[in-house]
Amino acid sequence: MRPSLNVLQDDLIQQILAEAKRILSEVGVEVRGAALHGRLLDHGLKTDPATGRVLFPPDVVDTAVASTPSSFTLYDRDGNPHAELGGDNVHFVPGSSGLKVLDHRTGHTRLANTADFVEYVRLADGLPHIAYLATAFSTNDDIEPQISDAWRLFLCLTQSRKPVVSGAFTEHGVPRMTDMMQLFRRDRADLIARPLSIFTITATGSFRYSEDSCQNLLDCVEAGIPVEIVPVTLMGLIAPVTLVGATVFHVADVLAGLTMAQIVKPGAPVLFGGAPAAFHMKAATSPMAAIEALHLDVAYTAVAKSLHLPTQAYMALGDGKFLDAQAGAETFGSALLAALAGINSVSGPGMLDYVLVFSLAKLVFDDELCGQALRFVRPIRPQNDLPTLDLVRELLAEQHLITAPHTMAHWPQELYLPGSTFDRDNRENWEKAGRPTLDKRTFDEVERRLAAYEPIETDALALAEMERLMVNGMVDGERPLPAIPPHIRPTKPTAQSRERRRTRRS
Repeated sequence: MRPSLNVLQDDLIQQILAEAKRILSEVGVEVRGAALHGRLLDHGLKTDPATGRVLFPPDVVDTAVASTPSSFTLYDRDGNPHAELGGDNVHFVPGSSGLKVLDHRTGHTRLANTADFVEYVRLADGLPHIAYLATAFSTNDDIEPQISDAWRLFLCLTQSRKPVVSGAFTEHGVPRMTDMMQLFRRDRADLIARPLSIFTITATGSFRYSEDSCQNLLDCVEAGIPVEIVPVTLMGLIAPVTLVGATVFHVADVLAGLTMAQIVKPGAPVLFGGAPAAFHMKAATSPMAAIEALHLDVAYTAVAKSLHLPTQAYMALGDGKFLDAQAGAETFGSALLAALAGINSVSGPGMLDYVLVFSLAKLVFDDELCGQALRFVRPIRPQNDLPTLDLVRELLAEQHLITAPHTMAHWPQELYLPGSTFDRDNRENWEKAGRPTLDKRTFDEVERRLAAYEPIETDALALAEMERLMVNGMVDGERPLPAIPPHIRPTKPTAQSRERRRTRRS
């Protein structure tokens, strides 16, 4: 038996689905992209004469759900199977959409640059519980915005073999990024057969898909890139503050995107996703780690699983400003909920401050939290411990089971031993080690892993072609691309720099 979680009864799930389909058929969706809008009309869909919204009849939605694969596989840069998304398989992935980084060396939050992103990829590449990458934060500090989406993908492709969750920032960004990924496959058909990435398609709320989202959806599906449909459902602002009502709104938004994808190309892989948040009335903030938002995450997941669809959610993240008690509580609580709910792709590790800030120190700490959540949902089955009478007799005879054959055979698999970011020393050993704080432990782990990173080779022709694709998209074609820092062993912090971090933190 696998430990699991479900928050909705079957009859309530059916009511939610019925209401979502009613919204799609009677109110419809504002599809702002002209090309996708035309494809929907060519398929036979109608628009509301009064509003221009596209109406989705229930039978069209049902047909789309039936044609969506219940699972699909992501492949690494070399074309090897890497992660199967479907069923109750859980994969933790760094969060996306960050605008800044919390520099673990200085304690400052600032705009990110290429060097920051390269360090992030090299770090995430070696984390055992981070299944694949995401283009986690923007590098607009040193790259033109027009190609910053492609630049992040380029850095992922050249610094790691892991697949990546990505997405285009503009209406015309997907083709360039598709061409870059195709360089690591024989041809376009091979890229479709062995996808290297998932692209995020954001529903903008109020049952609307923007021009960029529409064109990105159309381009991704035609290119064979799996997509995750991610509505930003704000409870109490653009969705009901109540759980069931918000779930109906959320499900309607996702079903609209999923249906459009299947109309463009039946059988296209689609993740039933989301990034819900609670709108905090007093502070005017939108925390994704709010307990109401987490409740909505697992509720729409239950609906998706009733339809046998693969799932995604923004969880395993923190809304605070630092890696502290709040960040740990929010991250582990939501990571455990995601694992229990069987969410296939969990976006969030490394994120702080309402997904605006990315932290390498938090990423290594979150890797441990995700490992423990994954450990908790392993199937429960007897391990040579039924019947138990022989173990009882051995305990009574020896007064311990430390060296028992059963213990020696099973402890490596049964005991999760966290790494150095967790404090599991007794006080005496902790004091002998210099009383390392959480800041110190995560700092050291980041630096250790960056030093241990093994560079990978990329074909020179592929490098040149990717660079050409990006330069062609720049406004200033004469401006050089940012330099990628070489892999060097990071320097240890000085006593002065450590004291500055402690002072700023306090």
